[in-house]
Parts: sequence; C-alpha cells; structure tokens
Amino acid sequence: MVRVRVVQHSGLRRRALRRRVLWGGGEVLVTVGVVLVLLVVHQVWWTNREARAGAEREVRALERAWDGGGGDPRTAPPAATTPPAPASTGSPEQSAGDRRRSAATAPEPDWSQAYAILTIPRLHLRVPVAEGISKSGVLDKGYVGHYPGTQQPGQAGNFALAGHRNTHGEPFRYIDRLAPQDTVRVETRSATYTYAVDATLPRTAARDGSVIRPVPRSTVRPGYGYDDPGYYLTLTTCTPEYTSKYRLVVWGKLVSMRPR
Repeated sequence: MVRVRVVQHSGLRRRALRRRVLWGGGEVLVTVGVVLVLLVVHQVWWTNREARAGAEREVRALERAWDGGGGDPRTAPPAATTPPAPASTGSPEQSAGDRRRSAATAPEPDWSQAYAILTIPRLHLRVPVAEGISKSGVLDKGYVGHYPGTQQPGQAGNFALAGHRNTHGEPFRYIDRLAPQDTVRVETRSATYTYAVDATLPRTAARDGSVIRPVPRSTVRPGYGYDDPGYYLTLTTCTPEYTSKYRLVVWGKLVSMRPR
C-alpha cells in the first residue's frame, strides 16, 4: 500500500510566519543598533569636534581683537580695580571693602559672549570664557562658563567657572589630573592673571553651591575649603565621567597679575 504524505498547510504557514517575525525583529534590532551607534558617535565625537573648532576660532578672534585694539564688546571684560594681593593676606573687613569697590566699578560682560581666555598648560588647554553657565548659550559651544554673581578675574573673592567633563569639547575632562602649584592663566584684554592650583575636592553633591562662594568651602564635605577671604579660582565639572550626579571641584589662588 502506498502511503500519501499529508501536508499540513497550517503548520507551514506558522513556520513561515515565525521566520518572518524573527527576520523582521532582527532587522529592527540591527536598525536600532545602528541608530544608537550613530547617536553615540554624534554625541561623543561630532559634538567634540564642532565645539573644539568653534572654541579655537573664538580664542583667535579674541586675540586678534586684543592685539588690534578693536571695539568688539568681547574685548572689554571687567578688570580688578585694586591691585591683587596673595589670597591669604588682608583682613576680612579690608577684603570685603575691595569686593564692594570692585563690584561697584567693574562692568559686566555680555551674556554668552566670550570675554577671556583660560589656559591650563598641564592639560594643553586653551578655551574661551563666557558669561553664564547655560548649556546652549555657553557650555555646549565648548566654552568655559563664568558663574553669575561670582567675582571676575583678579578681583577679591572667588572667580568661579564651569565646563563640560564629556562631550561638546569637554574642556574640563582632565582637571582631576591637576596637582598643587600647577598654573592656570586667565587672559583678558587688560591683563593676565595667574592662579596656582591649591586643592581638589574629588566629589561633592551637585547642590553644594558653597564651593563657589567668595570664601569657598563645601557644606557637604566641610573638610574641604577655606576660612579666610582671598583671591580664589574655582573650576567645577561633573563626575564620574559621562554622568552629572556629582561635582568635581578644583581650587586655586591668585599668585600674579601682569598687564597686557
């Protein structure tokens, strides 16, 4: 007797449907993977490339304006109105008076306009400084942002800056490598101010605003900071890398001022 094989069309359809679903799912996963890779490339590589190129152009523009004595508003940053002294000298009353006189006479830079150049030789870093810390207007351009309400370069008190740790030029990616006595220079149209790195706070809460006060001291980690008025520089960025959960802080003290 010859047996006739019965083909179950419903089973074939189910297997074909499973193959299509698996193939379609694989295509979706590959597409999603490619999109994610492109996003990472854009965020990590392209934003760095664009921001660094823009920051370098701005540094050159500032240098040309200062050398040519042009009237560009970026070339008129506020300058200290009293000769700077080492951060540890002077009584609290005298330093407070210096701050009041400086604040009363020093013009404020335009928002988001670069008005100074920050140079950190150890990190081979040279970037513009702009007023404000907005992402779109300042930080995402690869600039370093000046905290509004803190002092300007060379003034008594605390000249406090923020910069990206990762992406968009990441100017502050390696500030954790700075060691005591490393120099940080801030150039304006009128003078160059040199600060010496003094201390690093490896991690504190993002809400720890006391680190940028005129006399900086962490309220989260009170063992870090200062007690006496002086001429301070504060650099802040996010930590750990590729997160914004905590803040890394580097402090310096003014050691010299040289007119341009």
